[in-house]
Amino acid sequence: MNTIALIGAQWGDEGKGKVIDILAAGADYVVRATGGSNAGHTVVSGGKTYKLHLIPSGILNPDTVNIIGNGVVVDPKVVLEEMSELEKQGVSLKNLHIDLRAHIVMPYHKELDELAELAKGASAIGTTKRGIGPCYADKCDRIGIRMIDFITPEIFKEKLKSNLEFKNKIITKVYGGAALDFDVILSEYTEYAKQLEKYACDTGVMLYDAIKANKRVVFEGAQGTLLDLDSGTYPFVTSSHPISGGFCAGAGIGPTAIKECIGIAKSYTTRVGAGPFPTELDDDVGKHLLVVGKEYGTTTGRARRCGWLDTVILRLAVRLNGLTSLAINKLDTLTGIKKLKIATHYMRDGKRVDDFPADISLLEDCTPVYEEFDGWNEDISKCKTFDELPQAAQNYIEAIEKLAGCRVSMIGVGPDHVQNIER
Repeated sequence: MNTIALIGAQWGDEGKGKVIDILAAGADYVVRATGGSNAGHTVVSGGKTYKLHLIPSGILNPDTVNIIGNGVVVDPKVVLEEMSELEKQGVSLKNLHIDLRAHIVMPYHKELDELAELAKGASAIGTTKRGIGPCYADKCDRIGIRMIDFITPEIFKEKLKSNLEFKNKIITKVYGGAALDFDVILSEYTEYAKQLEKYACDTGVMLYDAIKANKRVVFEGAQGTLLDLDSGTYPFVTSSHPISGGFCAGAGIGPTAIKECIGIAKSYTTRVGAGPFPTELDDDVGKHLLVVGKEYGTTTGRARRCGWLDTVILRLAVRLNGLTSLAINKLDTLTGIKKLKIATHYMRDGKRVDDFPADISLLEDCTPVYEEFDGWNEDISKCKTFDELPQAAQNYIEAIEKLAGCRVSMIGVGPDHVQNIER
């Protein structure tokens, strides 16, 4: 297949960067289409660790064209810092492009994000406070600043003035914060615009032509299925659509352009922030997953909540994204756990629940039902084929396929992109 979408099949942090890096090695184009700097991919390649937030993981391949699509909200300061760090590591940026329609995250977005979270108190949803939600809100309210506006000085100045007058009223009169200075922001962000202007273009046309020419295109997911604005654990979700359909709107392509969808999941489950988590573990196994799996957020550094693999979630991801296969990461993290469990379904008020409920208040009352499997103690980090895995590990993967209703095409047995089994 020449067009492949890579999608987080859980709550994000599934190790998408690694899988993307593997597939990007042979890709002509890698496209990021949703989210903002609240996303984070950690890629280990050639003994080096790269932490990416906005720039597609294909940037590590000098021959790959990397596109930040119209559905992404771009923080100029963050993307320029990321670009600078990559250049220090010897990575070329000559093939990076940012769509003219992408919206710009401004300082008032970040300020409002933080103030709103503080005001919610115990009801806070645990945002990264990077201004993503407020930026998408402005996009929906049709007052956002797009890249084309940002790099056009007079339009940028006019829109910034109008928006800041309104936002400052909210900051000061609703939240009791300090007003932001127009001249300071204008000066700082005008400089950012000058630096980013050469990367701005109509990437939708570029991508359409590439697909017509049968180029190999990888669509890079951010966050995960359960964080989708419509179908995730609302309101504990992100502000965009990190599912296969989101690539269409966020990259400016039609649905028939994507031929293969690979869902990426860990061999267990994690999530960051507030919200229900049926298989969460608060015991020695949960601590093992946290410590051995190094489960700390790429963007925030926050410790992730850890639990057993939940195939109710995976079945939702299979259905919602039209997954053609699954890539299971961090199988090596399970090494040394004597007995492993996979949630097959939930029980609520004596009734079986096979499908993920739309009402998360119901989810909080659901008790997961587990199938138990023998663990393994063998070091699997050097396994190159499925047959080299211990029988217990093979059984675990085959159980995932059966319970999720989707074949497993890739298995991660370590952090480096070479520690991967392809089936």
